[in-house]
Amino acid sequence: MEELIKNFLFNPTVGKIVAIFIGIAIIWVIVKSIQRNFLSKIKDNDNRYRAKKFSGFIGFILTIILISIVYSDKLGGLTVAFGVAGAGIAFALQEVIASFAGWLAIMFGGFYKTGDRVQLGGIKGDIMDIGVLRTTIMETGQWVDGDLYNGRIVLVANSFVFKEPVYNYSGDFPFLWDEIKIPIQYGSNYDKTGEILLKIGKEVSGDLSEKSKQKWNVLQNKYRLENAQTEPMVSLIANDNWVEYTLRYVVDYKRRRFTKTELFTKILNTIEATNGEIKFASATFHLVEAPEFKVKINS
Repeated sequence: MEELIKNFLFNPTVGKIVAIFIGIAIIWVIVKSIQRNFLSKIKDNDNRYRAKKFSGFIGFILTIILISIVYSDKLGGLTVAFGVAGAGIAFALQEVIASFAGWLAIMFGGFYKTGDRVQLGGIKGDIMDIGVLRTTIMETGQWVDGDLYNGRIVLVANSFVFKEPVYNYSGDFPFLWDEIKIPIQYGSNYDKTGEILLKIGKEVSGDLSEKSKQKWNVLQNKYRLENAQTEPMVSLIANDNWVEYTLRYVVDYKRRRFTKTELFTKILNTIEATNGEIKFASATFHLVEAPEFKVKINS
């Protein structure tokens, strides 16, 4: 029994396994200590997140290097076995491999970053975390109107960046164009209506028009793009029921709903203050009487 225990304790394979466990424990104790004592004190959320992710990545690299050093004398003999097993593993884990490739594309391809608002795999929300296999999203919309959080956290496989379009609401151009439509009765003061809507649009937009214009100029230097109007604009069409005005404006991607509320509030108060010079329109229905029928019954 003692001989068996000695053989087990002094077995080279057991020694290598113990060395690997001890080495991995030391590596991750150091990594976690650095994250807790130093990186957690970084004030900027984005920089703190990136530093922690980078330190974790370094920990994985050091772990792989440790295992490679411990088994360096065995790597030559394991090459053939790895090659045979690799084909089977690649087939069985093709979704995992695609997700890992998606992670590399996200990291180095600029698809999105943490904090961006995206639509990915049919899910719309803000990026909370980008893992090696999955992206974590705080979802917006669904049963909640507007671009507000609904409280549901969704994990989306990174492989979706190769399968479906990635909609980024806050990438190089963190603004959106939005529109509101105002129905006005026929016979109203059309010129004054357009002036009111344009004035209110400029008041609410503030300096966003200039900021978005600067961002758009940067995009034009980077990509092939036409010039775009970032100042508010008003257009109208006439249909069977009313004159429909459309106010188009640039808005911060996180403030669409608040901006619409502010615009509608100002427009309602201003138009109602015109004392009937401008009137809102509403749907009207004309009921047609049924034709008169004369029925003669022969006995």
